[in-house]
Amino acid sequence: MELYFMGTNAGVPSLERNVTSLALRLFDERRTFWLFDCGEATQHQILRSPLKLSKLEYIFITHLHGDHLFGLPGLISSRAYQGGNTPLTLFGPPGLKKFIMTALEISESRISYSLEVVEHEGGFLFEDESFCVESALLDHRIDSFGYRITEKDQPGKLDIEMLARHGIKPGPMYGKLKRGESINLPDGSLLHSTDVLGNSKPGRIVTILGDTRPCEAAVQLAQDADVLVHESTFLHELAETAYTYHHSTARQAAEAAKRAGARQLFLTHFSSRYKYNDQLQQLEREAREVFPQSDLAREHVMYPILRHG
Repeated sequence: MELYFMGTNAGVPSLERNVTSLALRLFDERRTFWLFDCGEATQHQILRSPLKLSKLEYIFITHLHGDHLFGLPGLISSRAYQGGNTPLTLFGPPGLKKFIMTALEISESRISYSLEVVEHEGGFLFEDESFCVESALLDHRIDSFGYRITEKDQPGKLDIEMLARHGIKPGPMYGKLKRGESINLPDGSLLHSTDVLGNSKPGRIVTILGDTRPCEAAVQLAQDADVLVHESTFLHELAETAYTYHHSTARQAAEAAKRAGARQLFLTHFSSRYKYNDQLQQLEREAREVFPQSDLAREHVMYPILRHG
């Protein structure tokens, strides 16, 4: 479970950074990745990454500003040419489906795989055997959403030596014990999963926010998160500018992470006025004064999401 940033600039691309896009790579968990926002040229960024469009499973759009979705039509069209034949589902605010379908119809693009667009206004989005995803409305100039991805707890390790002593070999019995079921031993006695299964491993929580002013919904979505991705468009000396344009400062992002009890904060969505690395590091230093576990999101770097507990 890893994060991979393909765009960290706000508004327009620059020579140093692309506009917003972020992948949640779930290679070990389900051999896929999920995409959060898809700014212009995201598919070009993917070509320079270890990701494969054929492995893309879900796309989550935070809001309908161009720097967060102008890359969608091209990426959707190209996916089939890169081996993508499995279903693809998009989640986003009302209006997303019209944008996608209009672009595809006018360009006469043909999609050879199943494409579903799910428009939402926040709340529970979906749940499967591994993950639960929910969303909430933030505070931006247009409707902008944050997403909370909760991994379900994982079963502990089986005591292989004890199972061997009972004559149980790898196979279906292992699966039953992993699921918490009891099994019958060769001598007719009952073996409970609790006798051979270690403590469960807690699932991880990842919160990825769209553009927003500081708001309570951001803190709630990030509650006890292992990782929070929060926009930090400006230094705090421009807090009034940030408020006017419905954005946050690096310090405000750090305050949200601290209030939420998050373990790690990644700063992203940087104003183009911060062109060079030393200017960006001012944002990082500002955030670390409030929340020491703050880091700049750097493009084309794979960030592992560690399991705690």
